[in-house]
Amino acid sequence: MHRVVFLIIALVLLAPITAFAQAAAPQPAVLIADDVRVDQNRILIAQGNVEAFQGNVRIQASAIQYDQRSGALLITGPITLHDGDEISILADQANLSSDLQNGLLMGARMVLGQQLQLAAVELNRVGGRYTQLYKTAVTSCHVCTDGRPPLWQIRAKRVIHDQQERQLYFDEAQFRIRSVPVFYLPRLRLPDPTLERATGFLIPSLRSTSLLSTGVKVPYFIKLGDHRDLTLTPYLSSRTRTLEFRYRQAFANGRIEFEGAYTRDDLRPGETRGYIFGSGKFDLKRDFVLEFDIEATSDDAYLTEYGYSDKDRLDSEISISRTRRDQYIRAALVNFESLRDSEDNATIPTNVFDLDYEQRLFPTAIGGELSLAANAHAHFRSSNLDIDSADADNIVDGRDVLRVSVDVDWKRQWTFSNGIQTQTNLGFAADAFEIRQDSTFPDSDSAIDGYASLTLRYPLIRKTNKATQTIEPILQVGYTGGDDLDVPVEESTRVEFDEGNLLSLSRFPRPDRRERGRTVALGVNWGRYAASGWNTTFTLGQVLREFDDTDFTQTSGLSSTTSDFLLAGQFQTNSGLQIIGRGLFNENFDVSKAELRGVWSSKKTSISTSFLWLTDDFAEERPEEISELTFDGSYQINARWSANANLRYDLIDDRAASAGVGFTYENECVSVDLTIDRRNTTSTTVEPSTDLGLSVSLRGFSASNGTQHIGRSCGKQAK
Repeated sequence: MHRVVFLIIALVLLAPITAFAQAAAPQPAVLIADDVRVDQNRILIAQGNVEAFQGNVRIQASAIQYDQRSGALLITGPITLHDGDEISILADQANLSSDLQNGLLMGARMVLGQQLQLAAVELNRVGGRYTQLYKTAVTSCHVCTDGRPPLWQIRAKRVIHDQQERQLYFDEAQFRIRSVPVFYLPRLRLPDPTLERATGFLIPSLRSTSLLSTGVKVPYFIKLGDHRDLTLTPYLSSRTRTLEFRYRQAFANGRIEFEGAYTRDDLRPGETRGYIFGSGKFDLKRDFVLEFDIEATSDDAYLTEYGYSDKDRLDSEISISRTRRDQYIRAALVNFESLRDSEDNATIPTNVFDLDYEQRLFPTAIGGELSLAANAHAHFRSSNLDIDSADADNIVDGRDVLRVSVDVDWKRQWTFSNGIQTQTNLGFAADAFEIRQDSTFPDSDSAIDGYASLTLRYPLIRKTNKATQTIEPILQVGYTGGDDLDVPVEESTRVEFDEGNLLSLSRFPRPDRRERGRTVALGVNWGRYAASGWNTTFTLGQVLREFDDTDFTQTSGLSSTTSDFLLAGQFQTNSGLQIIGRGLFNENFDVSKAELRGVWSSKKTSISTSFLWLTDDFAEERPEEISELTFDGSYQINARWSANANLRYDLIDDRAASAGVGFTYENECVSVDLTIDRRNTTSTTVEPSTDLGLSVSLRGFSASNGTQHIGRSCGKQAK
């Protein structure tokens, strides 16, 4: 039987296809069927694989009858109606208007966003915008044909779907788990799966802690417009009354976000507690970027007790910067607040200012690269007492420091015919300091000193069918003139000796200290790169200096004229395993610092672990050795269940500093997260605590998250 195509203009002389297209010209309808005829009553009858199209609406049925006099369509099922990409309706029988926007469908089931199913005895379409369903069952779970109820469902006397606002309104709603009623709501409004942002309640969560008892969080999302929103989350338990909030707003050239909480609890009766974190970023003219972040809390223990953050130092910063290929400019103002028991905010630098400028030039007359770097730095303490001034209890330090540094550096590289590579560096550095409120140092000091270095490399390569091996001996000879300035060392208090600064003339991280005199750096790089994907690299190096420098700590590996040996390496396989390690040891193989990190991932498993070893060093405020092991892992048990765990173990004290485990269950209609965390602490302001968290999310009432769809089968249930 041949397919027949008819253009039926009369079907569209009524209303527009959607409520959005006001005053739009009628769109023609297209009818496709195996057989189309008109009887003596001028009723058009289409039978066999019938398909009708009108704008975004497409309908498939066994038969369609169109009465030209009444403009009504009688449709015989099974019927499938698609309204755009997000709405599908299945029905047994329908009476619709000619524009397919109004009418009644019997035995109907509507699917929204390919997630949410709404089954009803009767479905009524009104104006192409509203869909009313009577005696309705709503679920996003797989529905089996053997009569077994879905995992969860909402039964309602009536459900109205507003296609324009993308909202679902329930009358006399009853939530059921399997077939057991759990709670009843006379009125209920929920977003449909196609709506990304809508005012209403979000997923509640249950949190139980040893400090705050068992409580519930019920977030409420408020849409303030297309570009801003506010989320309010009451957190209630027998020991706390907390209101959390989050505000977000997007602008044409940037965005801002603030989050925080307001608390009254039994941990500190009569006190108001809380915190606020905020951040923002804006694109300005001429490629400049403005950024800021704000961090503040009411007391030292609040963030940890409520699980908002593990930070023990807060920093609030505002900066403006510009980054181009050969230029970098940045100005920043930072305020620090320490939450540590051992630190007094009055006597540590809390306000810091930095101004950076870097420029690269490529002079054709001499070749190479000429770089100019300038930095202005200042840090201030809130105390206004001299370091020698004493209050009733202790020595108060109010020292403030201002510094300006300029570095001019020229470098050029050559490669000789025998493969030896050379690099020459020439330059000078100028530093000027001003010191206030510290009688143990002069009020100011400054110097201009030159430096030079020559670096030689001899890379060698060996290739076989299985792998490529490289070995590269390195030698650097350098000199930096001048003497150390009589200024306090407050910026370069921690020095890390690693493969990144093996060839640096100064390994101090900031210009308040510079290495002086003649230096020699020796090193070798070795690597093996296999065709199978197994790669291994190692770096071994040592620094020899004319003078020792007491500003280097003992465990930095640089405190004497002959540094410790530096050993660093990486190992990687094609199966997802990667190991990175580095360490410092002397000629007696005594290790001062060592760390080892490993990561392995597969289709189901992800594991990351690390080991850290630090010897005691009072200069680095470490009176005891530190040996710590950390672990983070996750495992996909099956298609629905996954587990994760984390551990931080103190090998010196032989106890876990923190530990946690979590389980997640996901299918096509529900997501359940269970977490258990234990934190031990020796702080006097934060008590050890155990947290239990539970979150249950019903899928289908929010926009798709784009993750893999996890379905269930209707096979025989296990007994």
